[in-house]
Amino acid sequence: MRTFYLSLFVSAAIATTATIARAEGTEAPAQHNVILFVADGLRPTSVTPKLAPTMMALMQDGVRFNNTHSIFPTFTTANASALATGHLLGDTGDFSNTIFSGFRVPASNGSVTPFLENDAVLGQMNQQFGGNYLNEETILAAARAKGYSTAAIGKVGPVHIFDVTEATGQLTINIDDATGTATGIPLSPEVQTALTIAGLPLATPSRGANGVSGNSTTPGTKVANLVQQQYFALAATKVVLPLFAERSKPFAMVFWSRDPDGTQHNQGDSLLSLSPGINGPTSRAAVRNADNDLKQLLNTLRRLGLDQTTDVILTSDHGFSTISKQSSSSYTVQYSYTGVPAGLLPRGFVGMDLAIGLSQSLYDPDTNYALVDPTTAFTANGNAAIGNDPNDPLVVVAANGGSDLIYVRQGDTDTLAKVVAILGKQDYTSGLFVDDAFGVMPGTLPMSAVGLKGSAVTPQPSIAISFATSDTGCETPTACGIEVADSGLQQGQGMHGTFGRADTRNTMGAIGPDFQSGLTDPAPASNADFGMTIAHLLHLDIPAKGKLVGRVLSEALTGGSVPEFDAQAMESAPDAFGNVTRLSYQTLGKYYYFDAAGYPGRTLGLK
Repeated sequence: MRTFYLSLFVSAAIATTATIARAEGTEAPAQHNVILFVADGLRPTSVTPKLAPTMMALMQDGVRFNNTHSIFPTFTTANASALATGHLLGDTGDFSNTIFSGFRVPASNGSVTPFLENDAVLGQMNQQFGGNYLNEETILAAARAKGYSTAAIGKVGPVHIFDVTEATGQLTINIDDATGTATGIPLSPEVQTALTIAGLPLATPSRGANGVSGNSTTPGTKVANLVQQQYFALAATKVVLPLFAERSKPFAMVFWSRDPDGTQHNQGDSLLSLSPGINGPTSRAAVRNADNDLKQLLNTLRRLGLDQTTDVILTSDHGFSTISKQSSSSYTVQYSYTGVPAGLLPRGFVGMDLAIGLSQSLYDPDTNYALVDPTTAFTANGNAAIGNDPNDPLVVVAANGGSDLIYVRQGDTDTLAKVVAILGKQDYTSGLFVDDAFGVMPGTLPMSAVGLKGSAVTPQPSIAISFATSDTGCETPTACGIEVADSGLQQGQGMHGTFGRADTRNTMGAIGPDFQSGLTDPAPASNADFGMTIAHLLHLDIPAKGKLVGRVLSEALTGGSVPEFDAQAMESAPDAFGNVTRLSYQTLGKYYYFDAAGYPGRTLGLK
């Protein structure tokens, strides 16, 4: 164990390469196609012969990655940015699903805390930040520039991120929830014709009953996202892959399955109860749904004669946990709120606690800065602008779920120290990461230590807070993780975003002509590594602006061998309450992999 009292600039040591296309000691493979299949929110423990036989077979016949890592904060758009660029979040600036944009985003009703799972919002973020808010070229953009056919299909937001600068729909096929609406990416005439011939509508069907989350008295959904997911699967297998086969040139395609994530969030099997949580029948049906989508893709590759020339990569953006809304320390649990059971945390409790603790006004950035009394009400989406002037707040909170982002005025160390002290005495807090610019702060680790400080052009968060995590006592704790969540969902439903191991442990596998057969890979691997590996497989040389990059998973490729790696830990000095933020991580050469972090005793999987 090493204790760190000085800021650690791990980010500078993560990588120094100028491109993201080659790894030392690996030879360029033959030119093949690549399909990246993302099963949103799929836990490795859910991949069983009964629930996911297709995924199980893929990893048995190809490569199973056993030492896997989602990027923290463990959210969808954040990990989409890592998969799409091969860079960590300190470079991409996609720090969470909801961030502080620094400007009022028109497509987000003028909010400065936009939700990024929206094609129009992503377009306006690009406009604000030099044409590409990620500040790094994506693998699909580089692939189409090199002559590959490219497509991204599935969940709105992460799908567009893979070619975020291409909003015409003429160069990369983009089919997501918003297809056929005013906010979606247009379909080219070629794709429209092919969809019509296949008997498919030009607009994506809604989630229907699957999109119903319920409330504190009414359970959420009891069905998986069957209709919408099947539309995406048919669009891929009846339209996109046949088009690519006709073109007779290599292709790269992303298929982002909303299930099991969307269903696990909204499931109604466990209203207000921590058990079965996200392990009930509705969540299991969602895993089967995603597995069936992958099965259809693999069958189509065989039917079109593309299976021997196509690498198929399976991942999930993050793991998953069951929501807890329990706290005995929050100011909010002593008050009553409409729709919130007595004694449980309301949505937006972090912003409410900070406003009360700082004796400042609370404004809702998502409802034109309406003034909110935190003793009687909460903000619409949990986000908060705190201070006397809503247009120039002292603090902004971007509420996300298992972790929140907090933004403090640049250089205002006094306010930041007060915020850290308020959070440090809360029982829902388990780990604080502070922008290096504020200097060393007891009880916290610097953001550079976890890859959150780099070349990003979006506003830098001042604090990332990870919430407390535990488990219900099952045989495999990451299968039954629990986390406090700043969310409008109910206790017993599902969430992710923390630095607990149930959220950081994702599913990763691969099969195809460039991958070994029957390999179980014990080396640490991350979603950023998959971004780098895809760039390698596609022979892409992409200039890197930032240095926070993943590695090519060369040991999984034909002829590769497993490299050496090491497990380490670091921790902060204690704060006034005795809290230390500890980080459990692994190193493989110059690359860092973050297992779990937070306060010991409050973080699942923290060694």
